[in-house]
Amino acid sequence: MAELRGRRVVLRPLRPDDFDAWADVRRRSRDWLEPWEPLPEVGSPDPVTDLDAFTARCGSWDRQRHLDAAYGYGVFLDGGFIGEVSLGTVHRGPFQTAFVGYWIDEPLAGRGLTPEAVAVLVDHAFGHLKLHRVEAAVVPRNTASIRVVEKLGMRYEGVAKRFLQIRGTWEDHARYALTVEEWAEHRAELNDRYLRSPALRSVSRTG
Repeated sequence: MAELRGRRVVLRPLRPDDFDAWADVRRRSRDWLEPWEPLPEVGSPDPVTDLDAFTARCGSWDRQRHLDAAYGYGVFLDGGFIGEVSLGTVHRGPFQTAFVGYWIDEPLAGRGLTPEAVAVLVDHAFGHLKLHRVEAAVVPRNTASIRVVEKLGMRYEGVAKRFLQIRGTWEDHARYALTVEEWAEHRAELNDRYLRSPALRSVSRTG
């Protein structure tokens, strides 16, 4: 799969040879990242310490991409791995929607790299994958994550009660969304900050 490029970041699927860099970031930023993530399944191997588990994780993303079910990317800055961004739970048919997820190495937070990576992926979702709607679900007290979706102009749609298991607790999540029509309206504003590709030529969709 071709790389996706922003002004500073590059997105590409992770490979087994990314294990050392990925595991190093995950270990360094564990306390920053894990409070916002689900508990792993009991007895499952830890991809941070187990190369085979990380390789299986890469393979799972590859299979989901081939099935048009989900799209996962590593985020790279100056050739170095710094985080991940993904489109998950892709629904086709009358929905044409997906959820975006993202995380970044703690020392690089606050530099606009996460919204850039998400903007690049959302632009790909609308322009290449032909989705109509991208959603994000964020624990309301995760203010850093909320700032990302707000910078991209995602619209607040309310709170989903007990939406997702986070560290063993069913947490409420704030719901945000963006349609392709809304993206086309303000994409030019984001282009100078984050993007480096031409604007969407059309927002027409056939049903």
